[in-house]
Amino acid sequence: MTVMPGLRTELDRTRFFIDGKWTEPHGAETLQAIEAATGELLGVAALGTGADIDAAARAARTALDEGPWGHTTAAERAAVMRRFADALSTRAEATSALVSRENGMPITLSNPFNGAVPAGLLRMYADLIEDFPLESVRPSSSGATIVRREPVGVVGAIVPWNYPQALAMFKIAPALAAGCTIVLKPSPETALDAYVLGEAADEAGLPPGVLNIVLADRDAGSTLVSHPLVDKIAFTGSTAAGRSIGAECGRLIRRCTLELGGKSAAIFLDDGDTDTLHAGLYNASFMNNSQTCTTQSRILAPRSRYDEVVDAVASFARGLTLGNPLDPSTTCGPMASEAHLNRVLNYIDVGCNSNARLVTGGGCPADIDHGWFVEPTVFADVDNSDQLAQEEVFGPVIAVIPYTDDDEAVRIANDSAYGLAGSVWSADEDRALAVARRIRTGTIGLNNYNLDLGAPFGGMKDSGIGRELGPEALDNYLEYKSIYASARQLGD
Repeated sequence: MTVMPGLRTELDRTRFFIDGKWTEPHGAETLQAIEAATGELLGVAALGTGADIDAAARAARTALDEGPWGHTTAAERAAVMRRFADALSTRAEATSALVSRENGMPITLSNPFNGAVPAGLLRMYADLIEDFPLESVRPSSSGATIVRREPVGVVGAIVPWNYPQALAMFKIAPALAAGCTIVLKPSPETALDAYVLGEAADEAGLPPGVLNIVLADRDAGSTLVSHPLVDKIAFTGSTAAGRSIGAECGRLIRRCTLELGGKSAAIFLDDGDTDTLHAGLYNASFMNNSQTCTTQSRILAPRSRYDEVVDAVASFARGLTLGNPLDPSTTCGPMASEAHLNRVLNYIDVGCNSNARLVTGGGCPADIDHGWFVEPTVFADVDNSDQLAQEEVFGPVIAVIPYTDDDEAVRIANDSAYGLAGSVWSADEDRALAVARRIRTGTIGLNNYNLDLGAPFGGMKDSGIGRELGPEALDNYLEYKSIYASARQLGD
């Protein structure tokens, strides 16, 4: 849908949050944020340039090296983080609704992930850093060594559009806890909600330059990756973009964590319960309209029960309620953008032109004439070598793949360039656990898939490098320093 130029809304974001102030952009380029469910104008946002990224990086460096943040204690940082969490909590309802309008996320999912989770992560890492030993003393051959953990420095955080608030805080919360400063580059597809973080940080008294927010496209974002004042990049997004970022960080000898794509498998064993599968399919395969990196879009079914599993998956897909994501009864909203809708439809065409069998869905819903909706779609008789089984769709398009025995199921599940998520479904949890241990993936669920914010999250193979969440995430933002001292330090 084409929106007339010159229109403005109350949600416009035409300035950046840099050095604790709302700053005019260096350039004049803007983008129109379009509501996913209606195709109508939601707001206008300024797009940053390399000069804006440079200003943000310089502010972050100054805040780290010369400002108060670089000299704070863990307890002082924790206190600020808790105020930051409180400020986000007062905005949670409005923020959740805004994200749903931006990317089509059902409000019942947006409320926890864009409303509650960011504040919860700030509080979790505030608690962790207060109890985290930043120095320890070890005996050595020359007396003692003080092993010290220090902040890695200025962090460039690049986040996608699918869970914008939560994924930003996956990076911001542990970085703040460690004592780092941050330049956040949100995705243009969710151009408006990130600035709520700036408002809340300002209200909480976060010192100037500790958190800077500049909306920018990929070209300006590359400036952040290669900026000489940035010490680490934390990226969530596509594997293709992650390769480029990883290559540049390698060239610069710069630390990075990369949380990338997936093509995860849900293995239904021959003793599994289809009612249990039905109850867990939303989290495993359809959460956020399947615009989720952990989507288990390959469902592996035993030949002995293949038709039964196909029917269960198709029944679940047909039972999803498409509609306005702000309606609590909606379980499947629109795709995030027109371009992304066309990408998903292209994969449906790929399936239709293969040897796979279309079971349900297959296009845009006939009864919705606005927004970027696609029918939840299920293909059966998919071969694991098919394009539909090997490439990430990032939409509600599911491939059901037959297998003969547990060994073949494991082989098929591992026959992927990715390794981010997965699940195993069985009436015998010990059997499911044995299968799960054989899958090369960073996370996997038994008879469901529930993300645990207190445990490390990330992928193997092309799904990324490093881990977010849990206490382990703090290591991404800390450097080790060994201070060789005298033996008297052992008595301190």
